[in-house]
Parts: sequence; structure tokens; C-alpha cells
Amino acid sequence: MNKSLIININTINLPFYIVTIMLKRIHRGITDYRIEGSLASKLVRERIILLKQLMSDLPKPLKIIDLGGTEIFWEKMGFAGDEDYDITIVNLWEEEVHYDNLEALAGDARSLENFQDKEFDIVFSNSVIEHVGQFEDQKKMADEVQRLANHYFIQTPSYYTPVEPHYFFPLYQFFPLCLKIFLLQHFTLGYMKKTPDKEKAKETINSIRLLKEDEIEELFPDAVVSKEKLSGFTISFIVYKW
Repeated sequence: MNKSLIININTINLPFYIVTIMLKRIHRGITDYRIEGSLASKLVRERIILLKQLMSDLPKPLKIIDLGGTEIFWEKMGFAGDEDYDITIVNLWEEEVHYDNLEALAGDARSLENFQDKEFDIVFSNSVIEHVGQFEDQKKMADEVQRLANHYFIQTPSYYTPVEPHYFFPLYQFFPLCLKIFLLQHFTLGYMKKTPDKEKAKETINSIRLLKEDEIEELFPDAVVSKEKLSGFTISFIVYKW
């Protein structure tokens, strides 16, 4: 390859690289709840305020199972170390925890046979059900949520959110599959790293399925469905039964 061609290619790639870095920083500043002042931090804390209001009349201590959570989440929200809450965290991996009121186990939110019916007071899950697979998989998780406790509090992004929150790309969820694959093959998008292999890119894309309101109502027919809005757009749903 001659030098002039290398220069031309680098000249083309440089603006994309700069934009990618800028978008990555913007994305973290908006979507990372661990960053104080981020939009995600604000939204999560508002959810927790609602959760605490709902829990206020329930006798303590409360047994909570968190499907897909982490220790740092409960630490940030002020529950870690609080003896009023006995929290079991279930994720795909077993995390080491450092608080007496937290326990972390490896498991699949679609199949939790190791827990008994109504073993917990509350099932909690934040931005997880969209990750478990297609609608039939989401139905399995929803059934487990309703089996494990009389009360639940579930949050998930809306299909109609204007910026897809995982890829941090406007209207990405509406694109045809071929275009989604092309973009992921060539760019790092939000949390999703550039994936040149076509089949792996397709697998990543198919691992996330945002839900519509009527689907939420079908999965949780006895629940209250609350909408989180930003600039008039519904960006996510909070689904709870009390």
C-alpha cells in the first residue's frame, strides 16, 4: 500500500475515531449510574425513592431478591450493610460481596428452581429483562418474578425510547438487522464493542430485546406500569405490584 493511500485512509478514519471517543464519554456521563450527576444516576435514585415509599409499610427485615444486580448498585443506593434488608443478588456469575446483608449467587433469571414459591418479600430487577432473550425467554423470567414474591419492582427500557440505551444510537432498534450488523461490525456503539465477525455481531444484537407497553402488560397483567419520561418521550417502564 502506498503512502498516499495510507494517509487518505487515516484521514477518513480519524474523524470517526474522534467522534467515537467523544460519544463514549458522553454515553458514560449519561448512562452510568455510578457517576454522580449522570442521567442514569438521577433516574435510578428516583426509582429507589419510589421503591422505598412502597416498602415503607412492610414489616422489616425484608427479603429481597435482585435479578441481575451487583453489590455496587446496593452500595450506591444505601442498602448495603442495612440490617432491615436481606438481599440476595442473582447474576450469571457469582460475585464476591462484602456486607453481611448481601448474598450473591450465580443463576439464570428464567429458571430459578432452587428458590421456593414466595420465598422472598420483593423481587427487584433493573434493566435486565431485555437481556434474557426473545419474548418467550422474557415470559419465563416474568413468570419467575411473579412466583418468587408477592411484591415486585421491575424496570426496563422502552422499545420506543428515541436513543437505544445499550448502543447509544438514535433509533437503532428500528433499523433492519443487516444495518444493525453493519454498524456493529465497524463501530463501537455505546456498551457494545466493535465486532467484525458477522455472526458474533448478529448474536450480540439478538441478545437484547426492548419491550413495548402492551408486551409489558401481557407479561405482568396484575402490575402497575409507570412510564419514565424525558423531553416527552417514554424512555423506560417501571412495573410493580404491591
